[in-house]
Amino acid sequence: MNKFEELEAFVAVVDQRSFSKAGDKLGVAKSALSRRVSDLEKRLGVQLMQRTTRKLSLTDTGQHFYQRAVTLLADLAEAEEIVSDAQYDLSGKIKLAVPMGLGISQLSKPIAEFMLQHPKIEIAIDLNDRQINLVEEGFDLTVRVGDLQDSSLIARKLASLQFAVCASPDYLAKHGEPLHPSELSAHEVLIYSNTSTNMQWTFTDQGKRLLPRVKSRMSANNGDLLAKLATHHLGITSGPLFHLQAYIDRGELIPILTRYPKPETGIYAVYPPGRMVPRRVKVLSDYLFDWFRANEYGQQK
Repeated sequence: MNKFEELEAFVAVVDQRSFSKAGDKLGVAKSALSRRVSDLEKRLGVQLMQRTTRKLSLTDTGQHFYQRAVTLLADLAEAEEIVSDAQYDLSGKIKLAVPMGLGISQLSKPIAEFMLQHPKIEIAIDLNDRQINLVEEGFDLTVRVGDLQDSSLIARKLASLQFAVCASPDYLAKHGEPLHPSELSAHEVLIYSNTSTNMQWTFTDQGKRLLPRVKSRMSANNGDLLAKLATHHLGITSGPLFHLQAYIDRGELIPILTRYPKPETGIYAVYPPGRMVPRRVKVLSDYLFDWFRANEYGQQK
């Protein structure tokens, strides 16, 4: 019997919530994976998971064992990595997920610099504004903007992020400039659909939060598109400065409601829970952290 393979199989099935997906991840046939988990349960004399045709769930004993198994596998991986890193340059593959706008406009330079410094590193980037499930989709790291909803994730704040509310000069000339957030109800606003409307259109006034009513005929799941639509006079947009600063600098968009700032949020490096973070991933996170600090990221010009 191979205790390591049994533990590896059990943890993979729990993480992927599927024998088939776990088999694909490990490169092992579903039948062999099922046999390893069954052998583990027989050897321990306990049932670790409930299996139905539609769902896998851990027993109480299985939940406790899973936590210990994750720790054991992480300790082994860390020990191997320490020995390997002592002999060789930083190497390996990093599967990274980042929001599309942030990735294209801001992260291309630091990631390119990082890879030039570490020629044995491979990075596969997924540009997507949706919320990534790191464990199920096999990501090593994701960069997220905004408040984190899942408290089980391991997060490191890379930078603070400031927001702006903008409209084109032509839109303001035609419809007038709102001087208070409550006046937004008389305007067309552009909605970012990957977050709640209230979160997107919250303002502060001397420490108090303001939640104005807004109306919209346009929503999209990409902030760059909303910024571009605003330059075509479609309505008022609200978003992070990495989407809006270039348009502001060119005079295509004008910041409004500056007396009522939006709550500041952050950019985070987020790791899967319950896992040792590989050194190559930590070094990339450190590099991004230092780059954001050196560039005083998120400050409006």
